[in-house]
Amino acid sequence: MLKALSVSIVFVLTSLPANAFAPAISTSSTPLPSTTQLYAENGIWNTAGSFGKGKFRFYNGLQSYMEPFPDEDRELYPEMFNLPKGVYEVPLAKPCGILFEEIEPNRGVFVQGLVEGGNAARQGVLQDGDVLVGVTAIQISGAKWERRMIPAKKFGFDLVVSAIGSNEEKWGCNNVILMVERPGEADREEVDKFLEFFEPPSDTPWKLPV
Repeated sequence: MLKALSVSIVFVLTSLPANAFAPAISTSSTPLPSTTQLYAENGIWNTAGSFGKGKFRFYNGLQSYMEPFPDEDRELYPEMFNLPKGVYEVPLAKPCGILFEEIEPNRGVFVQGLVEGGNAARQGVLQDGDVLVGVTAIQISGAKWERRMIPAKKFGFDLVVSAIGSNEEKWGCNNVILMVERPGEADREEVDKFLEFFEPPSDTPWKLPV
């Protein structure tokens, strides 16, 4: 049974506390291997005492996020430095003005509609049927915090709401960045492979119980 997001719920996203998105924190400091070579060689995830530090602590778009990588990586893994075909990265001020509907109960959401005159409708990028595959979110660990692009294909409605709501001004956020897959344009296998790069390892505060 599908669950639609009503207009009234769309507009409460800004009131959610950032720590509503926080999962349990692991104390392990041993990184797990990844199937993405660029990830394995360079690593974008801050573990243990490095959380909240470094060049990758704040996601503000793919192009700026990938700037620290050397030209050698761009030559070896060009597919990681550009969004896959049919995937769109959409920075939006809140409230977003999006009506989401769950694909399955508590697993995956797509754009069911846009609020007339809302931020998403005015921007003109999102379309009905777009599937949410990534969203920026704030994670807090003690006095430290990060904003990351998190794969969201398995997110249900409540987790999507919490993730969007965590992008607050007090953490330096003037928007939330959504990543969507457009059916009929995107290759799902290519998108899934691309998203592996952003998948959190289990020894970071970011690993979610989904």
